[in-house]
Amino acid sequence: MLENLKTEVAGLGKPQWRPMLSYTADLHERSIHPPVYPFELPWEEIGPGYFASPAFGHWDIVHQILDVLPSEPEHAGNQIINDLANQMEDGMVPGSIWMKGEQPRWSKTCSHPPVWPAAVQEYWQATGDLSLVAYAFDRLLRQIAWFENNRKAEPAGYFYLDILRKGWESGVDEGVRFDETLPGQFACVDATSHVYWLYHHAKLWAEILGRDAKPFEHQARALADFIQNELFDPETGFFYDVWSVRNPQIRHLTFEGMWPLVVGAAAPEQAQRAIDENILNPDRFLTPHPISSVAASDVKFELRCWRGPTWNSMTFWAARGCCTYERPDAARVLLENALDSSARQFERTGKIWEFYHPYGDDPLTLARKPHTNYNHPCPDYLGHNPLIAMARLWESCLE
Repeated sequence: MLENLKTEVAGLGKPQWRPMLSYTADLHERSIHPPVYPFELPWEEIGPGYFASPAFGHWDIVHQILDVLPSEPEHAGNQIINDLANQMEDGMVPGSIWMKGEQPRWSKTCSHPPVWPAAVQEYWQATGDLSLVAYAFDRLLRQIAWFENNRKAEPAGYFYLDILRKGWESGVDEGVRFDETLPGQFACVDATSHVYWLYHHAKLWAEILGRDAKPFEHQARALADFIQNELFDPETGFFYDVWSVRNPQIRHLTFEGMWPLVVGAAAPEQAQRAIDENILNPDRFLTPHPISSVAASDVKFELRCWRGPTWNSMTFWAARGCCTYERPDAARVLLENALDSSARQFERTGKIWEFYHPYGDDPLTLARKPHTNYNHPCPDYLGHNPLIAMARLWESCLE
C-alpha cells in the first residue's frame, strides 16, 4: 500500500538504521484502517501497540504525516483532511479520537498542540496543491479564533488548560511545569509559541491565496516580541512560562522551552544561546539519546514519561528548530544520536517504543504512569516516532 515509502527507506540514512526504518514503514501500513465514522477517508491510527488502540491523535498524526512525506503525498493529504474535518463548530480540533468500542468518542473541551500547519506547509511544498491550502486556511482561521476566545492569557500570550486543571492539553502528560504553580490564565511558552505559528502560517497562506496577510503578520510580530522580551531568561539562556521565567525557585529546564526556536519566534542571539548552552549541553538536554524531556541536571528529572525520558518527536522538532536558525551541525548531532540509540533498541527488541531511556538503557525500565495499569512505554507506537522524517532531515544536514 505504501510502496513508495518502502522504496525510500531502503536507501535512507545509515545502513544500521534501515531495518528499523523498514519496520516503521510497515508499521505505517499496518496502522491504516478503512473509512469509518468520523473519517470519510482511510485513516491511520497512533499505532497498534498503543494501550488504547485504535485511536487517532491530533498532534500524533502530524508526526506520522511528516514521516510519510514526500513519498506518499496522497496518504499524507488524507490524514490532514481526517484531522481537520472533525474540527468543532467553535474552532477547536479534538486532541484524540478514541475508536475502541461501539461509538467513537473525543473530548469537546480539550485540544492538543496545533502543530498541523507544518504538515500542510510541507504538503504544499511537495505537491503544489493549493486546494488543500485553501481548505486548511479556513480551518486555521477558525482555530485561531478558538484560541483567542478560549486560551488568551493576560496581559499577553496563550495558555493550555493544564494550568487550570490537569487535562494535559499541552500533550505533555504530568509535565513538571505545572507542579508548583497556582492556577490561572498565565502564558505558557509552548501554547504561546504554537499560536505564533498559527499566525505565521496564516500570513504565509494568505499571501499564497491572494488574501490580506497584514493582520496576521502584526499578530505574529506582537507574540514574537512577547516571547523574546518576557519568556526568555538571560541567566540560563532558555525560554520558560511567564510564571517561572523570573522565579528561579520554581523555574525548571524542560524541553518545552525549545518551541520558540522551532516556530522561529526567538531572536537569533537567543536561539544560539538556547542551542549551545542547553540543547547541546550534556548536563542539560544532550543525553546519550537526546533530547531529554527535562534537563538531566534539573531536580525534577526522573525516569518517568515526560519527566526525563526522550520522545523522538521532540528530538525531531528540536532538530528542525536548529535548522531554522542555520545550525545543521546541531541538528545532525541530535538526529544521529537519537537514531543510533533507537536502532540499537530495535535490534535488541524488534520494536519501536513510545518513549526512550535518555541514557540508552532498556525502555521497559522506564515508568509511564505508575498510578495506572499502563506503567511502561507502549511498543509499536508511531505517533511520536517520525523516524523516517528524522533520517531524511539528517541526510539534508549533511549537504
